[in-house]
Amino acid sequence: MSKIKNELKNDPLMPLRHSAEHVLHCVMQRLYPDLKKVMGPPIEDGFYFDFDLDYKISPDDLPKIEAEMQKMIDANLPIVKKEVSVEKAKKEFGDNWYKLENIKEIESRGEKVSTYVTGTPESPYYDVDLCAGPHVESTGRIKAFKLLSVAGAYYKGDEKNKMLQRIYGAAFDSKEALDAYLHNLEEAKKRDHRKLGKELDLFSIDEYVGPGLILWHPKLSVVREEIELYWRQEHRKRGYEYVYTPHVGLASLWQTSGHLDFFKEGMYPQMSMGSKSEDEQTTYYVKPMNCPFHVRIYKSRPRSYRELPIRWCELGSVYRYEESGVLHGMLRVRGFTQDDAHIICREDQFVEEVNSILDFGLEINRILGFDKLNVYLSMRDPENKSKYVGEERVWQLAEKTLEEILVKRNIEFKKDVGGAKFYGPAIDLKAVDVIGREWQGTTIQLDMNLPARFGMAYIDQNGKEVAPIMLHRTLLGSMERFVGTLIEHFGGAFPVWLAPVQVAIIPISEKNNEYAQKVSKILKQQNIRVEVDERDEMMQAKIRDAQMKKVPYMLVVGAKEESEGAVNVRLRDGKTLGMIKTEEFTQRVAQKYLTKGLDLW
Repeated sequence: MSKIKNELKNDPLMPLRHSAEHVLHCVMQRLYPDLKKVMGPPIEDGFYFDFDLDYKISPDDLPKIEAEMQKMIDANLPIVKKEVSVEKAKKEFGDNWYKLENIKEIESRGEKVSTYVTGTPESPYYDVDLCAGPHVESTGRIKAFKLLSVAGAYYKGDEKNKMLQRIYGAAFDSKEALDAYLHNLEEAKKRDHRKLGKELDLFSIDEYVGPGLILWHPKLSVVREEIELYWRQEHRKRGYEYVYTPHVGLASLWQTSGHLDFFKEGMYPQMSMGSKSEDEQTTYYVKPMNCPFHVRIYKSRPRSYRELPIRWCELGSVYRYEESGVLHGMLRVRGFTQDDAHIICREDQFVEEVNSILDFGLEINRILGFDKLNVYLSMRDPENKSKYVGEERVWQLAEKTLEEILVKRNIEFKKDVGGAKFYGPAIDLKAVDVIGREWQGTTIQLDMNLPARFGMAYIDQNGKEVAPIMLHRTLLGSMERFVGTLIEHFGGAFPVWLAPVQVAIIPISEKNNEYAQKVSKILKQQNIRVEVDERDEMMQAKIRDAQMKKVPYMLVVGAKEESEGAVNVRLRDGKTLGMIKTEEFTQRVAQKYLTKGLDLW
């Protein structure tokens, strides 16, 4: 039995996917009688099933399991909810320790025991399982499914518990929808940033350095440098000031900020200075966030209402502990650089500042290739208010104000109930990539925690101390995750302004090397990144290699091009533009760089 995530409860396909999982676990029990069912929820696009079985399931077993599932679906068996007493449930599932544990948890919460019955006792596919539902009326309603993969999973996600087996599957309401999803899965494999990172020599993760710590290779460092340069220029234009802060801070800082109370599980262990010096009995933590440092800068002297709003930004490296099992290339790491900013303002400036950040977020995402964004209003979980700091009245006002801002701008959004951080609600802009996947990016968070905890204040026009409003804001999120996302979004073929190598010059023969170097010098004078391929290889092999490296432009040069002061231009998508004057080509590429266009020509 498992709980459905809040964001899936209103998904119309959730009951279908939940039922597909029940079909899977019923079939698995039939094919492998010694199996112990553990749990299996619907998830976005499908479902998974955790089970305890000595026999190790492999991908080769999946076709057999799928065939049996289809028989059960074709039988169109009814799926019916039935509530039972705790005593009856314990008797029903007495031979399954995992189910008995679930029943104890249900009993401790004072809830009723809910089961779902599939088929009738006479059916070979008869099944009874603990489940809160909901489900479709019968197995025949499951129109299209596919088992995808086999993995390991610790019981309850705790690495101290037994390692179980898990089967992932997808389910949709039509074969066409499933086929489209499977196509995108294959496309995602081709675009996997870990695969492309190795093929294109972009980054690595080294076991001698540590898991979740990214080594940026020279080529990807160019991409990051260009993004950071653009980021800095745009922040200056919008009235932001840069700050720099240390990588570590005293325990007292994190105690005051609330991180040791609310975020300690995500922090690295403490560093005791007592082991270094008897005179310094202090404790440090590497920073998981930049916020408290910015607050202390604010607190370094008295502030007047005339100074507000203050907009401080930082590309600050932070470190958060993640379980090794959830680390994933550049997308889930332990050390990352956040494009952080904090806006400290008066109450009468709050709405204008949020709108300004929204404009900034929409623009920077568009420039970087994400013109489709899904917007969410992240709110408290009303059933678990103890997770959050701040007064009830302030929370309600903050959530209401953020919602009104989105409504007035006619921005379509969804409410993410339970998605707020412990210190305040937020507006999240999630970028949608070329194959329809969402990626966390821009977030605008109201902080109702730090100003009070640190006693932040400004002197108003009447000479009185007033607490300011503080906004946390990231536009890209982290550089690691965002650039990893970009690699997948563009399939490694970055736009011209971001491409590590923008032009590859390919001399037809050794006799043309001197002219190739001359063209290279002209391009470099315009800050165009260029490489000359003087290897003793066939021209077509050089062109193919440049295309494999995702270089935007290939310039083939020979005696004819030299005589006319021109280059023969080929694009990485296979198009041939033919002979173009070197000066014209240089101006065209330089303009493409300046305008940050996403097209090649």
